[in-house]
Order: sequence, then structure tokens, then C-alpha cells
Amino acid sequence: MNPMKTERCGWCGSDPQYIDYHDRVWGRPVSDSQQLFEKLCLDGQQAGLSWLTILRKQEHYSAAYQDFRPEVLAGWGDEDVVRLMKNPGIVRNRLKVQSIIGNARAYLELESTGQAFNQFLWRYVEGNPIVNHFTNAEAVPAFTALSDTLSKDLKKLGFNFVGKTIVYAFMQAVGMVNDHLIQCPQHQQCKALASTFSC
Repeated sequence: MNPMKTERCGWCGSDPQYIDYHDRVWGRPVSDSQQLFEKLCLDGQQAGLSWLTILRKQEHYSAAYQDFRPEVLAGWGDEDVVRLMKNPGIVRNRLKVQSIIGNARAYLELESTGQAFNQFLWRYVEGNPIVNHFTNAEAVPAFTALSDTLSKDLKKLGFNFVGKTIVYAFMQAVGMVNDHLIQCPQHQQCKALASTFSC
């Protein structure tokens, strides 16, 4: 029996920026609350678009949204929305622009209860990344019952653009779920990181 061929997950294609994201970011467990907040917001921006579109704009987003510092964004208002709608470096959709500001307020409201954002998220997987063992991309789900539950809970807290599909993409990206195909070299790397992860 021939050993399984080692190859990257096919979704990253041949784009150098996408390959770098796949190899160095996607699936690696993230514990920092602000980084998790940024990624959740950016995943929401991709609704109706490809993730590569947002990835190519990530630096512009970081500049436009003050490195996604919730304590800054929560104080923004209508004038800031108007300013952001003129920024060609981001997706100029008013609801999406407003969602990041609203998400910052929801983030601060959650943390005001004594619940850290990272701990809130990671308790859905009991602090341990879920390691899946898919061999083909068709088997990887677009969402799960768990992402649906987290989506509903985030919406109750006031977060926007956090549907169950967006939330599952987020969970995959920040390593709550390891969905690298088992023949992908990053599957084992992310699995090793998961074994030592704590949040």
C-alpha cells in the first residue's frame, strides 16, 4: 500500500499570499482576545466575498480600524462610519462597517461581566482544539451544530455578521478546529500545537 501523498489543502490554490496564510496562520490555535476579536470581525467582512479578498485588504483594515482595539472602536459614531465609507482599502458596505463598531461594543460589554473574550470562545470546545481527520475537501463541513450554537450566542451578545458558516470559518482559522486534510503537512503541525495549547 502506497503512503498517502503529502500535499497542501487545495483551497489555498497557487496565490503566494493565500499559501502563506494556509501554512502559517490557518488552524493554529489563537489565545489572545484582541486577535480573536480581529479575526471574527474580518471573517464577517467576507460575507458574500472570498476570504482572499479580505486577506489582501487586511493591512488596510488594521490601519482603518486602529488595530482592532475594541476600547477605541466602541466610541466611534456616525462621523466615523462616513469616514470609513470613503476608504477604498476596505469593503465599503455600511452594514459591515457598522458591524465592527457594534462588535467592539459587544466585546466590551462581555468583558465588563468578568468574562474574557478568549475564555468565552474557547469554552465551546472545552479549551481543547477539535482535531478532525478529513481526507478530502468535500467532507469538510461548511458549518456544524457547534458553530450554530456559538453563532446564536454571539448574536445574543450583540455581535453581527456571525452566522453559523462565518463562525465555523472563524473556528477553523483560529485553531478551535483543525480542518487541515490529514495529508496536509500543516495537519500534524497544528495538531502538535493543539496538544500544548492552553487558554
